Amino acid sequence: MKDYQVMGVLNVTPDSFSDGGQFVGIYAAMQQVDVMMAEQVDWIDVGGESTRPGAAEVTVDDEINRVIPVIKAIKNKYPEQNISIDTSKPEVMEAAIMAGVRMINDVNALQADGAIEVAVKHDVKVCLMHKKGTPQEMQNNPEYDDVVQEVLDFFDERIETCLSYGMDADSIILDPGIGFGKTLDHNLQLLQHTATFKQMGFPVLIGVSRKSMFQQLLNRPVNQRLAGSLAVVQFTYLQGADYFRVHDVAETVDVLKTSKALIGEALND
Repeated sequence: MKDYQVMGVLNVTPDSFSDGGQFVGIYAAMQQVDVMMAEQVDWIDVGGESTRPGAAEVTVDDEINRVIPVIKAIKNKYPEQNISIDTSKPEVMEAAIMAGVRMINDVNALQADGAIEVAVKHDVKVCLMHKKGTPQEMQNNPEYDDVVQEVLDFFDERIETCLSYGMDADSIILDPGIGFGKTLDHNLQLLQHTATFKQMGFPVLIGVSRKSMFQQLLNRPVNQRLAGSLAVVQFTYLQGADYFRVHDVAETVDVLKTSKALIGEALND
């Protein structure tokens, strides 16, 4: 039985840090969807606004116009495919769910007015991510007394709030927000404590694919960060992480399949 979910990134944006502009428009987006489907992706995470450090804000209408045609095209060709929407705007969440989305992946952890209500009304999965600051300034010398404890406290508050609105606990997924208002050391501490977050009793999502931590750690440009990304996938999977948000689906699936087989071999010794 598979105990992990691979979430393929589909940024229909002109300015995302890794693939900005590559998948704008239905034709280009669907070509990438076809590739990910062949590579055994579990979820396709559609995003219409970049959240990279320094990214500009996008209006509700622009974001809807970017993502909804793509979501509808995916559901038309692959009706059973799981799709998540990477957004913090309740209006976009609502429109995406009506188009067939079954998960809200929100870097702001449903803190916008009306966001929790949309999720509860439609009974969809939600990924609550920790982020310190805004994309415009979050990497300007972020500081914590204890980054792991602060993220744990944040999750406690957001979980309690979501449950108080009537959200089903089984709908909640936690993402420590690697690279969102964190230094390299903060990122490493959070990844090292993946099991600690899993002990909160909810699935954990890890999103490190191609991120700038690998520039700092390995001195590698965006297109040479696969090995580092896969190392983190395996390390966090072995600590209990459940969801992996990635650009490189096939390679991630291979690592997870192999890791699972090795665990099985060890348990059978």
